[in-house]
Amino acid sequence: MGIIKAATSTIGGTLADQWLDIIEPDQMDSNTLMTKGVFVRQNNKRGSNTKGSSDYITDGSVIRVYPNMMMLLVDGGKIIDYSAEEGYYTVDNQAAPSLFNGQLQDVLNESFDRFKFGGITPQKQEVFFINLQEIRNIRFGTKQPINYFDNFYNAELFLRAHGNYSIQITDPILFYKNVVPKGASRLTIDEINEQFLAEFVSALQTSINQMSVNGIRISHLASKSNELSQYMNQSLDAQWKSLRGLEIVSIALASISYTDDSQKLINMRNKGAMLSDPTIRDSFVQGSIASGIEAAGNNPNGAGNAFFGLGMGMQASGEYLSQAAKNNQQAQAPNQNMQVWHCPDCNQENTGKFCSNCGKAKPQTTNTLQMKCSHCQHIIQLDQGIPKFCPECGQPFLGQAL
Repeated sequence: MGIIKAATSTIGGTLADQWLDIIEPDQMDSNTLMTKGVFVRQNNKRGSNTKGSSDYITDGSVIRVYPNMMMLLVDGGKIIDYSAEEGYYTVDNQAAPSLFNGQLQDVLNESFDRFKFGGITPQKQEVFFINLQEIRNIRFGTKQPINYFDNFYNAELFLRAHGNYSIQITDPILFYKNVVPKGASRLTIDEINEQFLAEFVSALQTSINQMSVNGIRISHLASKSNELSQYMNQSLDAQWKSLRGLEIVSIALASISYTDDSQKLINMRNKGAMLSDPTIRDSFVQGSIASGIEAAGNNPNGAGNAFFGLGMGMQASGEYLSQAAKNNQQAQAPNQNMQVWHCPDCNQENTGKFCSNCGKAKPQTTNTLQMKCSHCQHIIQLDQGIPKFCPECGQPFLGQAL
């Protein structure tokens, strides 16, 4: 049993006069994944009777396949033939499967070999149509925060993501065998979305963590939708692509929100980065002072006290800065007061106790200035400074230069 592609002109002419059945999809919209084929009359004037029944498709019946659909001819639960190309096909119970692969040739050949009809006598013949269009606007949201380590902030942050994603059936045979419930005549995304959404959110957390490992900043996630789709397909490959014939097409992050603690940490880090710039820091200080003055002026009950407190604060701040500058000057003073001497051997200029070129010790110098007491004429060496009293006569020292 198989199908044969028919000429379009034949459907409206010869076949219409032969009381043949035409099978079309029952209901196919943007949320429908699979729907069953139903019998329709090509010529309504012939009456409501058809040659086929619900369990058997009349030999010679016509099946219409619309664009972006995959038609499956099923007998006893086994796939007999299929077509991924739009057009009209006639059913021939004596013909071998024609297998119109369309653009899904490699995928369908492998899947059909796994699930093809095994030569059993026809029991129940049905036609199913699989939607090959992209199923869009499937909403998602993370109930629990997702952890994200950001190398820029060097911290473990937590975020929530909301948006929508789209999927597409890339292996209709695999999808029909492993996803479509037995006996179902129609399947929509809403009927399976609960299970799929749980798996999607789990893979989303894995993918976002992988983006963290790759060093993507948390603030750049919203602009990385394409990369996130690739990560998601890698995470869901075993569950969706290999087992169910589904793939993620796109992910649109409508919003990314942080937990309160994460937001505070981000704000603190950004503020610190801004204040590291001297220009911004000075502007921030001036703005804070201006805000303080404005707030003090708007206080009718204690404006004087407010201005006094503001002045005290500014004075304390000025004293602090002044003391800091003084300490800095004192720290630099030893270096400024160091005496420069020249080595008598190599004439190297030095400031330490030893020559930096030859290692010779700094020559010891003594103060050879002498004065004599005006009372007893005793000569005093002034290497220790000028005394207040003469060490010889005990009179107040009134020195005379020699």
